[in-house]
Amino acid sequence: MRKEVCNAVLVFFVFLTSLTFIIAPLQAKEPVGLGELNRLIQLHLPKKFQEGVGPSKKIKLLPESEETVFTIPGFETYGCGECHQAEQLLDRSIDRMRKSLGLLASIFPDLPPPPLKQFIIQSWADEWLRPGQFAHTTFDTIRIFPAAILVDSQVYGNATHLHESLHLTQPFLGIANELEAYGLNIRSDPKFLFLNFPYFADTLTAFFITDFPDILNRFFAREVKEAVLGEDLNVPREVQWFLMPFEVDTLNRVATAIEKLEPVLKEVSRLNREYPLESAYLGEQTRAVSLLLDIAAVKILPLPPLDLDSSALDEAFSILERQFNKLDNTRLGYRIDRKREALMTMSYHLRLKDSATRLGIYFRFLKKRFIGVGGEVKLVVPDEKDFKLFVEEKRRDIAKMAGSPKLTPVEKEGALRMLESIPATRRD
Repeated sequence: MRKEVCNAVLVFFVFLTSLTFIIAPLQAKEPVGLGELNRLIQLHLPKKFQEGVGPSKKIKLLPESEETVFTIPGFETYGCGECHQAEQLLDRSIDRMRKSLGLLASIFPDLPPPPLKQFIIQSWADEWLRPGQFAHTTFDTIRIFPAAILVDSQVYGNATHLHESLHLTQPFLGIANELEAYGLNIRSDPKFLFLNFPYFADTLTAFFITDFPDILNRFFAREVKEAVLGEDLNVPREVQWFLMPFEVDTLNRVATAIEKLEPVLKEVSRLNREYPLESAYLGEQTRAVSLLLDIAAVKILPLPPLDLDSSALDEAFSILERQFNKLDNTRLGYRIDRKREALMTMSYHLRLKDSATRLGIYFRFLKKRFIGVGGEVKLVVPDEKDFKLFVEEKRRDIAKMAGSPKLTPVEKEGALRMLESIPATRRD
C-alpha cells in the first residue's frame, strides 16, 4: 500500500517540468544517486492536512513586478523546523523564482511580468494541489510540494519553476496551455519530448523523424527499479528514464528536429494567446492534446508525401470530418481522443495499415479544415452554440472556484479578474 501511495504522489513529476530554451540550458545540481534521491523524497512526501500558519516573506522578484509573498504553511506543525531553517528555505525559493522569471523574460521579451503574487510551499495534498501533481498554478499563485522542489532542483534544474511561471502569463484554461508549456520543455532537453510524447510524436514522425515510434519503444524499454536496498522506491519511472543514459546520436537527431520545429512552437504560442477561448474549446471538444501543434505544423511546414487515390482520400476525410464534428466530449463530459478514433477507424474500415499514410491523410485534413486560402489559421469550431455553452460553463467553474473558502484572498482576487476578462475576449 505504501508503495502505491508513493507512486501516486510522484507519477507525474516529469509532466510538470519545463524548458530553458536552446539559448541557455538549465542545469541541475551535481547528479544525485537514485538511493539518495529516494531517501530525500521519502522524507518529503505529502502529509495529512493540519491547520497551521508558517513563516512568510514578501519581496519584489523583478524591478517592474509586484510584490510576491513566499510562505510555508504549517512549517512547525509538520516538524519542518527539525531539519530546516525557515529563512533559508524562503530565500532559496525566492532565488529560484527570481532566476526563473529573469529567464522567462529573456525568452519572451514581449510578455508582461507574470502576476505572481503568492508562492506556497504546501506540505499536504488537496483539490488545488492533488497527490498526482508536481506543482500547480492557480490564480496569481504557485503551489508546490516540498518533494517537488527537491526533485526539481536535484534533477530538472528548477525547470518546473519556469514552467509554472509561464502558466501565470496564459489568459485562459485548457489543454493548449500544457501544450505551450511542454513546447518549452522540449527545447531544453529532447528527453522531455519522449516523456511528453502524446503532444509531439505525430508531428515529429510525419515531418522529421519517420522512425520516431521505434525510438520511443527503445527509450521506454529500459528497465527501471522498483526497490533500492530492499526498500520500495519512491522515484517514479519517468524520473528514472530521464536520469538514465540514452543513445547520444538519437538524442542529437531529436534535438535537431526540435530546432527545426521552432517556428511551429512559436505559432502554437501565438494561437493560444490570440485565440485562448477557441484553443481551449477545441482542446476539450477533440481531446487531441497535440491539435494546436498539428495545425501550426500544416500552416508552416511542407506536407509529408502521400500516395493515395482521390476516392480513398475522400472517404478518409469523411471519417475525420465525422469525428471532428462530434460534441460528446463537451456536452456529455466524455474524454475521447477524436484524432485517435479517426486514425483507428481508417486502419480497420479502410484497411489503411501504414501509419505514415494515415498521418499523411490526417495532416491534409487539418490543412483543409483549419488553414485559409491565404495561409492564415482558422480555428473552426463545429457548433457555435456549443462553443458559447463551453465558455459559459468555464465561467461558472471559475466563479465556483472564486467562492471556495479554501482559496486564499490572493487567489480569489485573481479568479475574479480572469472572470471579468472573459467577455472581452469571447466572440459574438
